[in-house]
Amino acid sequence: MKSFAAPAKHLSDLDARAVSQLVGTVADVVLILDADGVVRDLALGGNTLDNEGCEDWVGKPWVQTVREDSRAKAEALLRNAEADGPVEWRHLSYAARKGRELHLSSAAIKLRDAARYRTVGRTVVFSRDLRNTTALQQSVVDAQQEALHDQWKLRDAQSRYRQLFQTVSDAVLIVDASTQKIVEANPAAVQLFGDNVRKLIGATFPIGLEARSIAAVQGLLAALRSNGRSDDVRAHVVDGGEVTIAGSVFRQENGALLVVRLSRVAVEAVAPDRANANAVLLKLVQSAPDCIVVTDINGQIISANDAFVELVQLATEEQVRAESLGRWVGRTGVELSVLISTLRQRGSLRLFPTSLRCEHGLVTDVEISANLVRDNDEAYLGFTIRDVSRRQGTDTRNVKELPRSAGQMSELVGRVPMKDIVGETTDMIEQLCIEAALDLTRDNRAAAAEMLGMSRQSLYVKMRRYGLGELTPESEKQ
Repeated sequence: MKSFAAPAKHLSDLDARAVSQLVGTVADVVLILDADGVVRDLALGGNTLDNEGCEDWVGKPWVQTVREDSRAKAEALLRNAEADGPVEWRHLSYAARKGRELHLSSAAIKLRDAARYRTVGRTVVFSRDLRNTTALQQSVVDAQQEALHDQWKLRDAQSRYRQLFQTVSDAVLIVDASTQKIVEANPAAVQLFGDNVRKLIGATFPIGLEARSIAAVQGLLAALRSNGRSDDVRAHVVDGGEVTIAGSVFRQENGALLVVRLSRVAVEAVAPDRANANAVLLKLVQSAPDCIVVTDINGQIISANDAFVELVQLATEEQVRAESLGRWVGRTGVELSVLISTLRQRGSLRLFPTSLRCEHGLVTDVEISANLVRDNDEAYLGFTIRDVSRRQGTDTRNVKELPRSAGQMSELVGRVPMKDIVGETTDMIEQLCIEAALDLTRDNRAAAAEMLGMSRQSLYVKMRRYGLGELTPESEKQ
């Protein structure tokens, strides 16, 4: 801090009124404290704090006028002033009227005798109103959030455009209007011209058309550049097929791009027998190497292919029908409900990591992809379950280790609601704690309950919930 070079020369002849005016205008609130830290007088630098109840602080210890979370900082300011340390400004929260909070930046200065440089028992507290700064900061945060929201909307729009561009059945080319160079091409265009994308992108359009069609296509491109619209034209590709070409114009940055759509002219063809096609599809699903399971909206199995029956080590499909999928799938009893709630909200789920328990207790790491399908008023869930234990290698993880790492849990964010992630994590931790207590006490339930700080009855309830051990009447009497 830079002080006046000659304060005695310029300020020594000021009277008390001039000093009070000077002190009162340098800050929004100025407090005079006595030797015990009690507020004895105050001055307001403006009228912005007239209705905040600052006058109520007079006669009260200063540290009691601030909120409890700011009292330590207020006491530190008083100690610093007493020690004649450098002036420090601290952000303090004061209690205002109507239950509001008043945020002020405060500093304390101990008054000293000019001749003997000794304290005179009074402290001056200067405070600056931070509401304008807080409002400005809030405006910045709101602007940042709005910009982030706009960015996500733009990314969503780009994602939808890319999805549509890649999956549309017609061949679509993005062509530079000035050079007629192909900028982008979708997979249908690559299939139409029988070339790879690298050769197609950068080539000059028209490409892959018979010579007799070039003039009509060039006329379409010229009309698009001049008028922004053109009638569709017919053209022939080099393989002998006929296509209909349509175009439109859009601007990007400082240039114009043409969207050229090429649709093959439909030819009469004999439609395949749909019943036979469905029969083939059912055979493929039934013999697929991955497990495929169809359940109702509550997770009760309606149908399952041979791979699932084999993975759970049962003999026939009838043995799994009408059973809950959660009997075999999931590390805890809540994972299936998490999957179902996610499918109800989002309609689909991809690559959900979990485990599958067969009838003999063998645990296999699997990944689940699922979707929800509606048929009239009925809803069905389709699960594709893939064994990933070989891909992950031998799993030597200790059974007492958490089933999921923090990284794996964070991967569920966006796919599973947070409350379901928290609930699953809580159940896993409870199960691990109970297993550890039973292991340490050598299955002494009474000692384990005491170690966990719960009653034996509560321990038995949780053991039944997680399927830990056999609870016979004799064991419950221990």
